[in-house]
Amino acid sequence: MSHPRSPAVAGQFYPSQANELATAVNEMLQQADGATQQRPKVLIVPHAGYPYSGPVAASAYALLKPWRQQIRRVVLLGPAHRMGFHGLAISSATAFLTPLGPVPLDQQSIRQISPLPQVHQLDQAHALEHSLEVQLPFLQQVLESFQLVPLVVGEASAEEVAEVLEGLWGGDETLILLSTDLSHYLDYHTAQQRDQASSEAILRLDGEALGYEDACGRNPLKGLLQLARQRGMAVELLDLRNSGDTAGSRDRVVGYGAYALTEPPAAEQQ
Repeated sequence: MSHPRSPAVAGQFYPSQANELATAVNEMLQQADGATQQRPKVLIVPHAGYPYSGPVAASAYALLKPWRQQIRRVVLLGPAHRMGFHGLAISSATAFLTPLGPVPLDQQSIRQISPLPQVHQLDQAHALEHSLEVQLPFLQQVLESFQLVPLVVGEASAEEVAEVLEGLWGGDETLILLSTDLSHYLDYHTAQQRDQASSEAILRLDGEALGYEDACGRNPLKGLLQLARQRGMAVELLDLRNSGDTAGSRDRVVGYGAYALTEPPAAEQQ
């Protein structure tokens, strides 16, 4: 029986009309520099309203264009903004809806991780959460056909997150996508300094250096960076700005960063 999750922030964080939404996303993708030689395995992207963080996110999504047919599964993690809970929340929905249409969930992958003690079916965590939802129109525009594994992350250790990611890592058919903003509501120059330090920690794959005020998605990010370090991944900064650079005032800004992580050549993994 079909049981889709309806959009919660269409018309707020991004346009609610399909034509307007597709045009907005495509314009941001066209303005981004998507040149890359190696397929990214992991992308880290922000999740604010499109006028604020959309151009930063687009710098990551533009990299996927050469692999639009190859990537068929997206494991998407983002922080919980609406409710507190322990662990990682899966959804009972069969699809997540956007104005561009339904995104089917990968039920096999969800069943695979369900026995883990840190994984809980918690539809309430997904119902109003924007950190995952705002990524979907970008994915719908850059990928041809894919299934989604959506995970809202509450209070969870790096080890708990890494264990889930390890089980879902897959091969070239799988993209790992992590949604996080950086500093929140600092003045422009203070935010720049804070976000630069956080960005340097991400580039070192040093999740332990990220504190409570550095990134709202610090819990999933710490787990991702721990696993990336273990797997010998390389990370590249694509864009680092804040809302004072894009569409907001500079009195109280939110920081945004976009990063791409690639796996080492197969010979180095042996």
